[in-house]
Amino acid sequence: MSFDIDPVFIFYGFAAVSAILFVEGIYLLFFSASSYRSRINRRLQLMNNQPDREGILVQLRRERGLTSGGDYRLPIVWFNRLLLQSGLTIGFTKLVLFVLFGAVMTFAVVVMVHGDLLHAALAMLFCATVVPILFLKILRGRRRKAFGAQFPDAIDIIVRSLRAGHPVPIAITMVGRELPDPVGSEFGVVADEITYGADLETAMRNLFYRVGQEDLPLFVTAVAIQGSTGGNLSEILENLSAVIRLRFKMRRKIRALASEGRASAMILSSLPIAMFGIIQFVAPDFYASVWHESVTKAALGIAVCWMGVGNFIMYRMVNFKI
Repeated sequence: MSFDIDPVFIFYGFAAVSAILFVEGIYLLFFSASSYRSRINRRLQLMNNQPDREGILVQLRRERGLTSGGDYRLPIVWFNRLLLQSGLTIGFTKLVLFVLFGAVMTFAVVVMVHGDLLHAALAMLFCATVVPILFLKILRGRRRKAFGAQFPDAIDIIVRSLRAGHPVPIAITMVGRELPDPVGSEFGVVADEITYGADLETAMRNLFYRVGQEDLPLFVTAVAIQGSTGGNLSEILENLSAVIRLRFKMRRKIRALASEGRASAMILSSLPIAMFGIIQFVAPDFYASVWHESVTKAALGIAVCWMGVGNFIMYRMVNFKI
């Protein structure tokens, strides 16, 4: 059985492969020329071009929405803490500019599509307030999960360093030099704060405020108690690492057991929206006679609120802390 292949398609295939290889070559030439040590985390990347550790510490603080002294820059503490724990490094000024640009574009699009200034203003207000907060909360959740996955490895490095005879600040510095973000830069900031005058307990509590991960208080408390009363810190941290790994394993097991509930929630939530989109595509005039009625808008609003309540209940059923 023979296959007749048009040479034009072969030419297009080779052209596509050539374009992909060309783009990869440009990337490897311009974006991957730095060493592994300079790319392992944000702090080491800055140290590659700027040897002043104090200047790097100030820059990392300002990127995360803090002042040069490590205090909150904004008077709204909860939003400043959310911005700090999200790990966003573009700074508060650029974030405001992006939010304003997105809000203005949303206003323009809604005005062009619907021509209703009230709806456009509401959409702009939603994009300027709710969307950034949801975006920052998603980033914070992902960063906390990444930190929790790397945290036991960081404790193991500290334990091995302490058993080798190094003091605690040197062990923390090794974590900042060996691990990627977010753990690497956060422990590097702790090491720099200790170097420039902060005591160990204060630097550890600042670490918890910057990350907010739920396993960090155990680590901070263990280090603080050992610093005030003494004891075998390496043994304490080794047991703590084992406990954190077991908790992480239990969370993954619970997540696997609750996957059916999450899948059901996503399917039940997306099904009405998908059916509405299919009907609008197949028969655009199906809802034409009732679309502009006030009763239809009220019914849709009630349905959306009721769906939101159901989604919240299902979310609480499959998500809980360990």
